[in-house]
Amino acid sequence: MKFDVIDKQSTPFGLAEVLQVKQLAGSSDARSAEQLFFVSQAGMRMKMVKLTLPNANSRVRVEPGALYYMSGDLEIKASTGGGILRGLARRVTSGESLFVNEIHGKGEIYLEPTFGHFILINIEDDAIIVDKSLFYAGLGNLDISASMNRAAAGLVGGEGFFQTKISGTGVAVLFSPVPMNEIQQIEIRNNKLSVDGNFALLRTGGVDFSVEKSSKSWVATSVSGEGLLQTFKGNGQVWIAPTQGVYNKLATPNGLMELAGPPGARSTNT
Repeated sequence: MKFDVIDKQSTPFGLAEVLQVKQLAGSSDARSAEQLFFVSQAGMRMKMVKLTLPNANSRVRVEPGALYYMSGDLEIKASTGGGILRGLARRVTSGESLFVNEIHGKGEIYLEPTFGHFILINIEDDAIIVDKSLFYAGLGNLDISASMNRAAAGLVGGEGFFQTKISGTGVAVLFSPVPMNEIQQIEIRNNKLSVDGNFALLRTGGVDFSVEKSSKSWVATSVSGEGLLQTFKGNGQVWIAPTQGVYNKLATPNGLMELAGPPGARSTNT
């Protein structure tokens, strides 16, 4: 099978690559071939993540069920990632799995293929906070835990009371709702970013998340049409996916008709 490497991150811990299949053309079923034709015309391509571990001391963490196949001197080890209480806390608060699958050794690991999208983030002694269930795999010394949002942000911010915090040094593999070229990386330096909708995918550790009124008074907020806004302050980056709501809308029966209407007549919430 022929692949294109569309993204990669190389570190002392190993190599992470996102592979894209050039074309799927082997279906012998007419109905499947029809679906593949329209998928291909839409520009969708099958992708998978390849992780290369350089030596016997290397390790990678993958979500349960993510492994496709692997080759080399590799061994799968399952644990709770720091004890049963920590595993339960991670499961309840951030939505991540109770058990942690770690693959140790030297070799190549391929994760399950999908028409979805992956993003690779190189973390160097830092932390990122991401939406729940986005974490897919981690290469290197990464710790996965829960980050608690403020009460108001958790209640009405659209992200819930807990998100996933990834800290340490290595490469985080995230499953993204949109391709990397549709993600905007916004730098914040002691200023504020306000977002109308919950399409912020991640923020770095120095950025604080809250919910604020769109105007100074509640009266102005109620008549402005914007209501409450997700607000990010501090120093660091916020990654947003403005097209995420468009794809979600297109997946509904009347989505295309709604998207053809005046922009102010629809919500960008995802």
